[in-house]
Amino acid sequence: MAETDPAELERRIERTRAELARTVDEIADRVRPRNVARRTVARMEANAKEFVASLGDRIGDAVGASPRAVKPGEEPQDLWAEEAPPLAPVLVGVGAVLVVGAVVVLVRRRRRR
Repeated sequence: MAETDPAELERRIERTRAELARTVDEIADRVRPRNVARRTVARMEANAKEFVASLGDRIGDAVGASPRAVKPGEEPQDLWAEEAPPLAPVLVGVGAVLVVGAVVVLVRRRRRR
């Protein structure tokens, strides 16, 4: 049998209104442009860090050497333990890929306008 106590019904209605207000506030907070932009920037930073780490691993694999930890007081020329092939061709290739990527992005942006 349903409760017909008016005071109990009013309490339930007030509780439901409060829950609905919290839900609407949370949704508004999620879609606020500043928060969307902050989440997007954080996601882009995480992706960039992962890309750079992956790129460093691939460059190390390509030149046949792996970086080792630097100890305090060590000279920069001592950072690579074994002799490695020249790094210049790999860096030129990476630079070329970055330039081509930047050109593609700029061309797409200009076409949108």
